[in-house]
Amino acid sequence: MVATGSSEGEAGTQWAALAGVTAALAMFGAAQGLSSPLFTLLMQKQGMSPGLIGLSAAMMPLGLILSASFVPAAVRLVGARNLAVGCSLVGALCFLGIGYLQNWVAWYAIRFIIGVVINPLYILGEVWALSLAPPSRRGRVMGVFNTLMGAGYAAGPFTLTLVGTSGWGPFSVGVGGFVLCAIILRLVSSKLAGFEDDGQPAGSFIGFARLAPALLLAVLVSAAVQQSTYALVPVFGAGYGLPEAVLAALVMALSLGNILLQIPLGLLAERFGGRPMILACAMATAACAILLPLLILTPLIWGVLLVMGAVGYGVYTMALVELGSRFKGTLLVTGNAAFALLWGVGGIVGPPGAGLLMQGIGPLGLPVVIIGLDALLVIFALYRASVRRSGQA
Repeated sequence: MVATGSSEGEAGTQWAALAGVTAALAMFGAAQGLSSPLFTLLMQKQGMSPGLIGLSAAMMPLGLILSASFVPAAVRLVGARNLAVGCSLVGALCFLGIGYLQNWVAWYAIRFIIGVVINPLYILGEVWALSLAPPSRRGRVMGVFNTLMGAGYAAGPFTLTLVGTSGWGPFSVGVGGFVLCAIILRLVSSKLAGFEDDGQPAGSFIGFARLAPALLLAVLVSAAVQQSTYALVPVFGAGYGLPEAVLAALVMALSLGNILLQIPLGLLAERFGGRPMILACAMATAACAILLPLLILTPLIWGVLLVMGAVGYGVYTMALVELGSRFKGTLLVTGNAAFALLWGVGGIVGPPGAGLLMQGIGPLGLPVVIIGLDALLVIFALYRASVRRSGQA
């Protein structure tokens, strides 16, 4: 009886820690979601050109990419808990700096620093969620985790519509989001340590890529498809003569599908496994892309976009589930850092590539890129599966 009670108590503590991590990362997501439109609006007020605004926006993903390879070493040096709490507090200081330094040149540096410090939060949040989730429930846990992260990210721009861009209101929200993230992580810290000292070597990106190339390609494809779709589906709709109000609603439909359907996808991953669901989501995304030009002028397009938003990001969620089932401890941190790096690369190469193709062949360039990327992922994943079967035989 004592052992059972102890086991139940430990499970309860584990679920409490998982809830704390998810809540902390939702707060951080809201603060980050606030930052992008806030910077754009503030720079517009200062009369900055679209080119300078776009270059400023690139500072954050640049910080993400450059910091990804250092996260595993930083975890081993200072500990995961201290790294996450410290990064949250630096994020809060960055928002204070934005408010005090009303200078667009300084904002370039601050946006880069924000990219550097949010990357460990992304990586460690996913590592903790994967580590704390019971294996039999990992799919739904990651579905809930990504749903709440997405909801937090969407809450940022919504909050901006309430507080505006004048005064300290928006900066206070950003500071508050990061500080709350730090406080919550500190409060649940008893279950957020240990794997950084598991005795395994930290590993490298190249070494991890040899272990799981298909997973890394899945992340790259998901990032390129998601960010190309979000950035260019309004351009795609405009090519078919849709009014401006509808163009904004197209992106909202993608976001809504992403938020609502990650949990059902996670449940399917528990039943069928991460690898088959990566293929299923990739093929479903390609099917939605085929339907885009066929249904763009009909009411059915809303259903297509809901599903497309879900399965396009679902490739990434399923890759996370598979990562958690295959790797533990330090290798899990290394894998998540590699995921972050590939997500940044996909976001940088995807939208410009799709935009150039659309410039050359018109609106059809967007679905062509999406179909091509997902087809590449499916073919390579099937090839890797055949190689594994041959090796086992």
